[in-house]
Amino acid sequence: MMTELNRRHFLTGAGLALGGAVLAPSLAACGGGGGGGGGSSSGKFKIGAVLELSGADATGGQIAQRGYQFWVDTVNKAGGIAVGGKKYPVELVVQDCQSQPGNATTAVSKLATQDKVDAMFGSYTSGVQIAMNPICEKYQIPCLAGSAESPKTWSTQPKYAYGIIPSVDTTAGKAIELIKQLGSPAPGTIAAVGVNEPFSDATQKGFENGGTAAGLQVVYSTLFPANADLTPVANAIKAKAPDIVAVGGHDVLLVDFVKALQSVGFTPKAVIEHYGITDASFAKALGAKANGVLGIAVWLPDSPTQDDVFGKASEYASGFHAKYGSDPDYTAAGCSAAGVVLQKALEKLGAAPGMDEAQRGKLNDTIAATDIDCFYGKIKFEASGDHFHDNTALTPILVQIQNGEVVAVGPQDKAKAKMIYPLPSLS
Repeated sequence: MMTELNRRHFLTGAGLALGGAVLAPSLAACGGGGGGGGGSSSGKFKIGAVLELSGADATGGQIAQRGYQFWVDTVNKAGGIAVGGKKYPVELVVQDCQSQPGNATTAVSKLATQDKVDAMFGSYTSGVQIAMNPICEKYQIPCLAGSAESPKTWSTQPKYAYGIIPSVDTTAGKAIELIKQLGSPAPGTIAAVGVNEPFSDATQKGFENGGTAAGLQVVYSTLFPANADLTPVANAIKAKAPDIVAVGGHDVLLVDFVKALQSVGFTPKAVIEHYGITDASFAKALGAKANGVLGIAVWLPDSPTQDDVFGKASEYASGFHAKYGSDPDYTAAGCSAAGVVLQKALEKLGAAPGMDEAQRGKLNDTIAATDIDCFYGKIKFEASGDHFHDNTALTPILVQIQNGEVVAVGPQDKAKAKMIYPLPSLS
C-alpha cells in the first residue's frame, strides 16, 4: 500500500490537503436523525450531500464536493434558481460519512428530518450511494449522483436516485475494444483485476467481459481487498505475461498498482486503470511512470458541449481551475452537471424552497423526464431495465497520460493524439 507520506503527497497534488479542500458552510459529521420530513422555510433551496470527506476515499469525496460546490457558487453568483419570477439562492448541506457505507443511512436521515433538504446529491463511491438509495426513497427526496458508476447502484431500480455518469459495465468493455483496434501489434491476452467493492468489482468484470468480446484470452482474473499487498498480485500477473493489464480501483490504489508492476519488473504492452488517472494528482504522484497509462472518461475540458449555466465545457474548466487551482476531471464535472439537472427540474416545476413531500414527488417525476444537452453532454435517464435512472447517453472516451496530460486517443472521432503502444518500460 502507499505510505502515509505518499498518500499525503497525492492529496496535496490534487489540492485537497493542507487547507486545499473547500468545505461547504454547513459541514457536519454523520449524526442521528429524528423529527418529521416537512420542508424548510429558509427562502433558499437546501441541497444535501453525503460525501467521503475523510477515510479511505477522501480524495474522491473531496473532488465530488468541489463539483457540487462549484455549481452552487455559480448559481448563487447569478442570483439563484429562477422560480415564479423570483430567484432563490442555494445552500449545500454536507454530511461526512467517513468513507463508510454504514454511516450513509444515518446521514441521509439527518439531512431529511433535521436539515429538511429539498433534494440530495450523491456520494463519490458506489458503495455509499447504494446505501443511500433506499433512505432517499423512504423520505421521498430526489438524489442526483454525480459520481457512482457501479451497475449495482441502478439494477435495483431506485425510484428516487439518478446517475449522471454511465455505469462502468457500459464503458469498460468498450475501452478494451478500442485498445484492441488501436494497438499494433494487436494485443492477444489480458489480465483483469480489481478491488473487492461494488465499483471496482464491476469495472474488473467489465474489463474481463470486454476482453472476451474483443477476442482476447483472459489469462488472469481476480479481486483483492482494498488494503491488500499488491506485490503478489503483480507477480501473478508477471507469470502470465498478458499484453493488457486492466485494473479497477480508486485513485491511490491505482498509483500503487503501477508501482507494484514496476517493483516486480513487468511492463505489459498496455495498462488501463479506472478510476483515478483523469485527476491531475495521478500523473503528479507517478511522474514519468504515468506516461502511457490508459483510462476511461466520458467528458473532457475540450468537449464541444455547452449550456446556459456554465457556458462551454472549456469555460467550465477554466472557471473551475481559477477557483480551485486544479483542472476538473469527469467526476468533478459530472457532479456539477448533477446540479444543472436539478436546476432545470426546479425551474420547470416552479416550486419554491421548502417543498413538502408531494412537491418533492413531483420534482422526482420532473427529474426522471430529463432530456437535456448541457456542458457535460447529453443527459437522459433510463426508464427501465438494469440501468434504471442511469444516464447511458454518453460515449466513453479512451484517454492516456502523455507528457503528464490527459489526452483522448480513441475513438477516432474524439482522438487528439495517437495511442502510445506498446507501453514504455516501467522499470
